Amino acid sequence: MSVHELRRKPSDTTEKLTINLGVIDLGQIDLLVQEGFYSNRSDLIRTAIRNQLATHAEVVKETVARKTYVLGLQHYSRADLEAVQARGEALQIQVLGLASIAEDVSPELALATIESIAVLGALQASKAVKAALADRIH
Repeated sequence: MSVHELRRKPSDTTEKLTINLGVIDLGQIDLLVQEGFYSNRSDLIRTAIRNQLATHAEVVKETVARKTYVLGLQHYSRADLEAVQARGEALQIQVLGLASIAEDVSPELALATIESIAVLGALQASKAVKAALADRIH
């Protein structure tokens, strides 16, 4: 199992969000874009989110440590899960960032080796593995 720190803007690890804004907020955003403070609406929103995350960085750090989350990217290969199975163990996956389960992991292997999954961010796995683990994903 490998842990990697996520880079700022990797295109393959971003998630699209939809938000609802009032027309006055939206107008103010458009004004700031028009005046050249930001290149587009998304740029302003990303900047605002990063500023809020920086403001609360200590709380995030303490919570990650207290709840024993892995911060960044956690990948589980078929070999990783087969080794867990050989040891007769089961994983409790807790990730803040991206958890990924290799495409060649069967639903049966996932069920035999993954007790629970809590991901704050995104989980990448085959549809079959996600369906098999549906009652274990929090």
